[in-house]
Amino acid sequence: MSDKTVKDIENEVSDWWKTSIIDMEPGKIHFSGYAIEDLIGNISFPGMIWLMTRGELPSKGQAALLEAALVAAVDHGPQAPSIAIARMAATCGVGLNNAMASAVNVLGDVHGGAGEQAVGLYHDIAARMDSGASLADATAAGLDHQIAEHGKHIPGFGHRFHPLDPRAPRLLSLVEKAAAEGIVSGRFGQIASQIEETLLQRKGKRIPMNIDGATAVIYAELGFAAPLARGLFCLSRSVGILAHAWEQTNQGGRNKGPIPRRLMWNYGGPERRPFPKDVGDQ
Repeated sequence: MSDKTVKDIENEVSDWWKTSIIDMEPGKIHFSGYAIEDLIGNISFPGMIWLMTRGELPSKGQAALLEAALVAAVDHGPQAPSIAIARMAATCGVGLNNAMASAVNVLGDVHGGAGEQAVGLYHDIAARMDSGASLADATAAGLDHQIAEHGKHIPGFGHRFHPLDPRAPRLLSLVEKAAAEGIVSGRFGQIASQIEETLLQRKGKRIPMNIDGATAVIYAELGFAAPLARGLFCLSRSVGILAHAWEQTNQGGRNKGPIPRRLMWNYGGPERRPFPKDVGDQ
């Protein structure tokens, strides 16, 4: 027989999941100590995201900067794989949640992960500066390390569609304004700008910051861990995914693939050939 008391068993059950995020009892819901009825109508959705992931309330300036990053990354049209997948899934007879899940599941290292990678790069350069390197030297060393470990692609810089991503300058201007107001330090904005300058010196042409690099500046300035940058991008892009899945649901269509039916893919296999009579498993 176990010598555990009823209270011991109750504690064992309640400790199975331990969280500092939400506290509940019948008729009461608290998030990091704040009653839900006090939060409703008094905190923005970005502010609630901050509270849920950080455990404290953001300042108005912090919440506004986070909101700007979330708004900027909501959508990039059906040429983005996640958006195209949401629309294709919606023509397959599934619900909105299935279409959204299908789309979010492709937000990986290549499509959706650059923000996390850029935050990691910024943190690496910042650590080199903390060790005594100048901004220029730390950036050069950080880029060398990034290329040696992950290849020549620099996350957060360059865009396959936009010569200049229109979202990046606007976000950086908001970071500069927030730094001037003492909301953030501005350090990671300077690091990102130095990366642009170093790439210009090395390649002889400017490789502008893209949406991932700019939102990564904001997430780093606001103190979010690198992995959360990907999670926040997923939250942001889910808005566009939902909108496109809903629009496609209302437009109709059945089993729409990635290209129109009248167009065919390029085949690179063997020429058409007869099946040999003396070969087979029957």
